[in-house]
Amino acid sequence: MRKYSVPFLVLGLVTFVTEASFAADSSFQVLKEKFIEGGWFFMSIVLVVLILGLAFSLERIITLNIASANTDKLLSAIDDSLKTGNVNGAMEACKSTQGPTASVLYEGLKRAGDGPEGVEKAIVSYGAVQMGLLEKGLIWISLFISIAPMLGFMGTVIGMIQAFDTIEASGEIIPSEVAGGIKVALLTTVFGLIAAIILQVFYNYIVSKVDGIVTKMEESSIGLVDLMVENKIFK
Repeated sequence: MRKYSVPFLVLGLVTFVTEASFAADSSFQVLKEKFIEGGWFFMSIVLVVLILGLAFSLERIITLNIASANTDKLLSAIDDSLKTGNVNGAMEACKSTQGPTASVLYEGLKRAGDGPEGVEKAIVSYGAVQMGLLEKGLIWISLFISIAPMLGFMGTVIGMIQAFDTIEASGEIIPSEVAGGIKVALLTTVFGLIAAIILQVFYNYIVSKVDGIVTKMEESSIGLVDLMVENKIFK
C-alpha cells in the first residue's frame, strides 16, 4: 500500500507547486497591468520609494547577519585565555571574531588595568557607538514607509480633481470618464499602501534583529566582567 502512496504524494506535490506557480504568474500579470493603468508619474515615484527602501533594508539585513556572532563560543575562548592570565590572548580572540559584540568585549579587555569600573565604562561607551552603527539606515526605511502611502493619497486627490475637472468641462456626468479617473486615483493609493506594507515587514524584522544583537551584547558584557573577576584579572 505504501508503494502506491509515494507516487501519488509526489504527483500531488508537483501539481500543487505548478498551480502555485501559475497563480503567482497570473497575480504578477494583474499587478503589472494595474500598475500601468495607475498612471506613470505617481506610480514611478512610489516604485522608486519601494526600491530605495528595499535597498536600505537588504543592506541592513546582510550587515546584521554578518554581525551576529556566536557569543557563547567567543566567551568560552576568552575564558580559556583568562584562566592563564593571558589578557592579550583574549583580545586576539575578540579581534578574530566579527561583529559588534566582539568589538565591545575587546574594548573592555583593553581597560583591564583600570579595574571593574573602567571596564564597565568602556563597555557602556563603546556599546552606545555600536548600537548607533546597528541602527544606521533605519531612519531612512522609516521615512520611505511614511512617504509611500502619502504619495498614494496625493495621487488619489489629484486623480479626483482631474475627474471633477472632466465633469466641469463636459457640463454633465459621463460615468465612463469619471469612473476611469477615479480608478486611476484609487490605484495610486493601493500601490502606495502595498509599498508601505512591504517595507514595514522588513523594518520590523530589522528592529527585532537589532534588539537580539543588543541583548546578546549586554549579556556578553556582563559575562566578561564576571569572567575577569573569577579569574582574578583585576588587581
